[in-house]
Amino acid sequence: MRVRTLVVPTLIAVGLALPVRAQQPAAPTAAQPKLYASAADVAAMIAKAKAERKPDQANFGQQIVGLPPYSEGLEYRAIVGPAAVHETEAEAFYVIDGGATMVTGGKLKDEKRTNPANLSGTGIEGGASRHVAKGDFIIVPENTAHWFSAIDSGGALVLMTLHLPRH
Repeated sequence: MRVRTLVVPTLIAVGLALPVRAQQPAAPTAAQPKLYASAADVAAMIAKAKAERKPDQANFGQQIVGLPPYSEGLEYRAIVGPAAVHETEAEAFYVIDGGATMVTGGKLKDEKRTNPANLSGTGIEGGASRHVAKGDFIIVPENTAHWFSAIDSGGALVLMTLHLPRH
């Protein structure tokens, strides 16, 4: 009789706890993309980039959200890095914080293929320069060289980037 009195309340408690456990969201996987990030999540990503970026690392990137073939990323740039051309996708930028000189157009210097769809270089010959800062939006069409040639002193350039397949 004593065993029965303990078993029944235990089974009821376990049964009540199961629906609560089933409602917990699963961590994103390749099959289940990450569809939401809060402002606190983004602030934590920026703090992580500040803490973990190596002194000679031009760009510390992390995925904010993604739904293949689209991926929205956070880029933390504290020093100048290589220029790039994406041959099959446009790239949209939103400046979350900081400022920099951005060069678009022109031709890559010391061009090298980094993968089947991307080229990189040490800079850009020609092109148009403009200052970008917090709150600015930029879109770079596919096959267009782009480069952050200078980061404003005293800080880092923090960007949201979105690669947009065009084929």
